[in-house]
Amino acid sequence: MTVRNAAAALPRLEVTALSKTYGSGASAKCVIEDLTFTVNTGEVVCIVGPSGVGKTTLLKCLAGLQPVTSGAAAIDGRQIDGPPAEMALVFQDYSRSLMPWLTVRKNIRLPLRHLRLPAAELNQRIDTALDAVGLTHAASQYPWQLSGGMQQRVAIARALAYRPEILIMDEPFASVDAQTRFELEDLCLKIRDDFGMTILVVTHDIDEAVYLSDRVVVLGAKPARVLDVVDIDLPAPRDQISSRALKEFADQRTNVLSMIRKPA
Repeated sequence: MTVRNAAAALPRLEVTALSKTYGSGASAKCVIEDLTFTVNTGEVVCIVGPSGVGKTTLLKCLAGLQPVTSGAAAIDGRQIDGPPAEMALVFQDYSRSLMPWLTVRKNIRLPLRHLRLPAAELNQRIDTALDAVGLTHAASQYPWQLSGGMQQRVAIARALAYRPEILIMDEPFASVDAQTRFELEDLCLKIRDDFGMTILVVTHDIDEAVYLSDRVVVLGAKPARVLDVVDIDLPAPRDQISSRALKEFADQRTNVLSMIRKPA
């Protein structure tokens, strides 16, 4: 674990014996069972597991979009029972989350309306977010004029402008090409360092999880359970070429993949 995370205080996000069941009686289906893990302040933690294991359902519970059946998720010891004010989400389907009739700047402004900020602060937040994702030049363009990678940067900028302390991302780079994916992974790490955010990412890409993470939460079985929480102690700063060439990277990738592919 990095020095930054070792120095972190109490866990920022705590998941304790969390279970989620849909339906009731004979038709009840338990999707998640007895999950326990933590995310420390300033960490990037990735959640991986087989397709359909319940990763997105877990994120919805953590974001307060669905109630848990038992157990708890908490921020700074405060139980999550609705969308937390200090949290923002970035979804996989960025194209549907952006309003095509609004410019990039107005898309970023959209979730800030209810904050009732002074105009100067509102514009400063938008400018800072645009600069952070490298889209200052595209502020007056519309989403349909941008590439997929640029559209996802807009979605990330919109979350940044909200100034969340915790950023949750659901397969955020799954729909872009490999080169753009590498660029967005590095952007994610830069955001963590520049804004001091705590970031939780769901991904199917094991290499991505190892590259991004301070720790990887490996889910398996049905209903989903935590198989292991793997510390990823790669040198910082990370680099798409040198970090992925390390023996430690290959070893951790093999370790995580082996757990996911192991028969239940």
